[in-house]
Amino acid sequence: MKKILVRSGMSPLDTFSADEIIKRNAIGNNVGNLMYAYSVFRNLTTENVELVSDYYRANPLDTEMINETYDAYAIPLANAIRPSFIPTLKKYTELIQKLKIPVYVIGMGMAFPYEPNISSKRPFDDDVKRFVSAVLEKSNILGLRGQITSDYLSYLGFKEGQDHQVIGCPSMYTFGENIKIRDIELNTSSSISVNMTPKADQEVLKFLNSLSGHYKNLNFIPQDMDEMILTYSGTPFLGGAINTKVDNYPNNLMSDVYKNNQVKFFLSAPSWIEHMRNVDLSIGTRLHGNVAPTLAGTPSITIPIDARMRELSEYHNFPRVSIEEINAETKLENLLEKVDLHSIEKSHQKNYDNFINFLNKNEIEHVYNYNAKGLKLPFDDKLEKIKLLDPVSPITSCSSEEMKERLQKSFEIMVPKQEKENNKLKGKVKEKNKKLDEKENKINKDEKVISDLKLDIERKSEDLKKSKEQNKKLVLKLQNIENSRSWKLTRPLRLLRQK
Repeated sequence: MKKILVRSGMSPLDTFSADEIIKRNAIGNNVGNLMYAYSVFRNLTTENVELVSDYYRANPLDTEMINETYDAYAIPLANAIRPSFIPTLKKYTELIQKLKIPVYVIGMGMAFPYEPNISSKRPFDDDVKRFVSAVLEKSNILGLRGQITSDYLSYLGFKEGQDHQVIGCPSMYTFGENIKIRDIELNTSSSISVNMTPKADQEVLKFLNSLSGHYKNLNFIPQDMDEMILTYSGTPFLGGAINTKVDNYPNNLMSDVYKNNQVKFFLSAPSWIEHMRNVDLSIGTRLHGNVAPTLAGTPSITIPIDARMRELSEYHNFPRVSIEEINAETKLENLLEKVDLHSIEKSHQKNYDNFINFLNKNEIEHVYNYNAKGLKLPFDDKLEKIKLLDPVSPITSCSSEEMKERLQKSFEIMVPKQEKENNKLKGKVKEKNKKLDEKENKINKDEKVISDLKLDIERKSEDLKKSKEQNKKLVLKLQNIENSRSWKLTRPLRLLRQK
């Protein structure tokens, strides 16, 4: 049987507890990462192929082990083209260059502003070029999340259609072409799922945050790691998270959705999708917050806030509204009138076929025929044997026993994390002190040089002053000579001598 190594924080078959996920950061800081990993595992697992998670381990020292153990390496990437991910991208580049097996990049994207200047030079351009070049030596073509990313790679010199191909987000193909969105008749009793991004516009956050006051049957689905920690333990570890500084955002236990036990943090993609089957409408600024309901057939409204979301929502034709369409007067009913809740269905078959075309170009075995015939997938058999864990609810909704258990486990996680953080800070302080010492030594040397130069200038100024005085005396002496009677009487003789 062939074995494919997959870049992911955990396999969909792993049932890590909440504290284990926090300890390992198995969601890569965002639980949305589990969604496209689920799709890759489900679509590439066949009777002849087994997929194994690499648990986000990108170590060039593993080259020999990977070459000997696996037949290929599948690397699903989200917004990998961003400054904070470049160090990891460099590690993957070094690792891929040493591998002898095929390497498939499935769904690489970028994190640019909503209207990016593609031709603007960026400090990481060369790092991206090296990564893409390394992958193309191990596969035929890269799969990209959207057209903006494609335009960027074209700007770097790679050819669209030959080196890279837009395939969207692989999470959308979890169930093949089988997406059918239900209709909705909105009322105050409707089940509403809300997702938000701290970086969203304040007007958008005000609107989304206000929905909990209008709809009793509402749930907030957070995705970030610091939100998971807040939900699990009641407070972010290692100081305040970025979310705590944002207005109109559910960022503490006093927020309405936390007080009313309307928060669910999911620990797996399958359980997240299953929950969404019983929701009437999803709305928010998170892509995978609306991918999960889409896969469940639940209507959604997406509010793109950057180029990353824009290119994906445009490619997959998500029902969407712009930031400008939301203001203090906006009602959810107004937004429903502006979108076609079934728009995804109109382009999904074509997009799925394009995704399969990408897999075929790279000669990747897949389960397209199973999907086309409506058959049960090999991965589904494995998943049925797993008992998935329930989502995490706020600590304030737990029994006293569970609350004690969570706090104890949180403390056990927090102490080593805090020590690790302290050691990092100490290292940074030491490094900064070293640099400060080096700068201080340089300044001292420069000051000595400057002092020496000043003395030299003073000496030369004094010499110059003396020279000027001597010149002045000589000029006066010359003038006296020229004005003397003897000089004037001897002038004819000097002229005669010159002739």
